[in-house]
Amino acid sequence: MVITDNLLSSLLTTRSHTEEICAPLQTEDYVVQPIVDVSPPKWHLGHTTWFFEEFILAKYKAGYTRFHDDFAYVFNSYYESIGKRVVRTNRGNLSRPTVSEVYEYRDYVTNSLHSFLEDVDDIEIRTLVEIGIHHEKQHQELLLTDIKFILGNNPLLPEYNATFEENPTVKLSSKYITIDEGLYQIGFKGDGFCYDNELGAHKVFIEKYSIAKSLVTNKEYLDFLSDRGYENSLLWHAEAWDWINSDNIKMPLYWHKVDGEYYQYTLRGLKKIDLNAPVTHISYYEAFAYAQWRGERLPTEFEWEAAQQFFDWGLRWEWTESAYLPYPNYAKAPGALGEYNGKFMVNQKVLRGGSVATPNNHTRPTYRNFFHPQLRWQFNGLRLVKNK
Repeated sequence: MVITDNLLSSLLTTRSHTEEICAPLQTEDYVVQPIVDVSPPKWHLGHTTWFFEEFILAKYKAGYTRFHDDFAYVFNSYYESIGKRVVRTNRGNLSRPTVSEVYEYRDYVTNSLHSFLEDVDDIEIRTLVEIGIHHEKQHQELLLTDIKFILGNNPLLPEYNATFEENPTVKLSSKYITIDEGLYQIGFKGDGFCYDNELGAHKVFIEKYSIAKSLVTNKEYLDFLSDRGYENSLLWHAEAWDWINSDNIKMPLYWHKVDGEYYQYTLRGLKKIDLNAPVTHISYYEAFAYAQWRGERLPTEFEWEAAQQFFDWGLRWEWTESAYLPYPNYAKAPGALGEYNGKFMVNQKVLRGGSVATPNNHTRPTYRNFFHPQLRWQFNGLRLVKNK
């Protein structure tokens, strides 16, 4: 049978884990949207449910009745070809449907999927289930980072979860790995799941370079602050210099200076900066400026992929110097799912690796994350490359 027990188990585990992430929240936390880039937790719960309903149940399950006729309008994200949707900036204005109704919606769709998939033998549906699982895993990471932004911008700086460790102890190294020049295979090739933006495996010629074994730490980044790096226009792109001045950016997101000491808001509440933890919640602009200050640079995504087997990664999404562009022979998926990645390949930078918020079995060496260069609310950090 094409829909295997393992795949069905993965689906149900994923659906359950999303709700576990939300378990520490109070009802009032579910609706808050401080900025356009942050979606309310209630919306994430509904959107990941709508994805399965829209692309699998409504299309393939005979006689399926939607839970609510208007939920497609409320929980569609950016799929223009599917139909109209609530404007992104208005997601936080939706007091209805209620939190309890959204959980009822989740149960309804999950149970419908379970009963439907037990008797399905269809490779196209299997592919959609896999995409849906990984789509929901993406939103699990967004849930954690959005929850952190919601609570981290509350003046009480409340704790989300006393057990969530976002600054684990890491093995620090001052060593750099030298990678010889040559042709390197880039992109996904083989069995298993990947996104369409990883396809089009191809060779890239890379010049000889040396890349750091460790991510830049808070201690190292504090030296940049102490040297007034945020005040030195020579370190910044012109667009970035406008950004730090217009938005009064003086340090990484969630950092606070209290009585001369630096603290960081974490999901465990406000804590003193852990000097040996990798710096996080920095924009591409900040990563670039720091690298300039060090007399070094960021790796390209191809340099990162060619070297990743020689260092540990996965604690921070790592900014690269690469623009988010299609690989050679990239082809968007047909229909609405073609809107998943391809239409965002403009004005964004690629990040590689993963973070402490990335779910298990979701990232891989070829995974291409992407964000606009000013965004900081993800667990973003940096790794340096030495100039010749």
